[in-house]
Amino acid sequence: MMKLLLRPLACLLAAIPLRAAEPETRLLYVAAPGIRNYLEWGGHGVLVFDIDHGHKFLRRIPFGGLDEQGVPRNVKGVCAHAATKRLFIGTSHTLSCIDLVTGKVLWEKPFEGGCDRMSITPDGRDIYLPGLEQDFWNIVDAATGDIVKRLDTPDTGSHNTVVDVGGGHAYLAGLRSPVLRVVDTKTRGIIREVGPFSSAIRPFTVNGKGTLCFVNVNGLLGFEIGDTATGGMLHRVQVQGFPTGAVKRHGCPSHGVGLTPDERELWVSDGHNQRLHYFDATVMPPKQVGSVALRDDPGWVTFSIKGDYAYASSGDVIDVASHKIVATLEDEEGRHVGSEKLLEIDFADGRPVRTGDQFGLGRVR
Repeated sequence: MMKLLLRPLACLLAAIPLRAAEPETRLLYVAAPGIRNYLEWGGHGVLVFDIDHGHKFLRRIPFGGLDEQGVPRNVKGVCAHAATKRLFIGTSHTLSCIDLVTGKVLWEKPFEGGCDRMSITPDGRDIYLPGLEQDFWNIVDAATGDIVKRLDTPDTGSHNTVVDVGGGHAYLAGLRSPVLRVVDTKTRGIIREVGPFSSAIRPFTVNGKGTLCFVNVNGLLGFEIGDTATGGMLHRVQVQGFPTGAVKRHGCPSHGVGLTPDERELWVSDGHNQRLHYFDATVMPPKQVGSVALRDDPGWVTFSIKGDYAYASSGDVIDVASHKIVATLEDEEGRHVGSEKLLEIDFADGRPVRTGDQFGLGRVR
């Protein structure tokens, strides 16, 4: 009898066509104003671009981040977490949390001492949020925005923050310090220092194993390399064949450094000459190979998750294999879009499945 009952049901199910899984969509999220408070580089909001369709502009997601007069504050950082479906936008004063599916702002909180460029742990638990050029970092609960712990770092000028792809360590760099501090994310405590480097640390990145850091420093067109285990400085690499001169922003020759995800190349910005220089990172120290001319001074560089595209803060999109510019970011009004705060987020069936990072982190583990 049971077989007789199941047979019509099986026939009915067989007649229902199976819906093919939708292909994944790769989207680039660009927070603006992401070059100081300059609204001419894309206005205000989170601009979303379709990576696999020529980086076409798709939509603008509004968020808060306004001052008392209703003027957009500088965006200082961006990070995201796929499993919790959350995007975080930090301004000079506030941290906003946005639902990646609905686009709604879930919460926005101000922080005493301001906010600078933050980073989230891969498990989505903690955000390491520096005060705005202060002498501390707040560890923030990513679900609520509440402060879990404060890390005091005297005489640093808290600024840039990286959590490595493995999630075991956070790295803290300040505008007034030549030393990179390393945090154990399990204990939430500082466990060692790397350096000192030759001057105060500006942007930096780390490799996938978390064994090497690559740092920009004041006064250098190029980068320095540190051993995060021993704390020693290993190499100083200066860009050859290009002069050092005045830059529009940031006050240092190189403000932006990143590894391709496969760690085969390292790219570094050159504000005076409006270029990105790329190096062979399969040798140590990395060997200078070539450069790409851009439409404006670069103050940042990061990469798509697969590593097929490099993103300069000028809004130039560069094919990594050919080292050629293949697109430029434009908003719905045709304005050039530029930002130092951007990352890739991939979706499947309307839900986020993976996120990139604003820093050009190595991903070889």
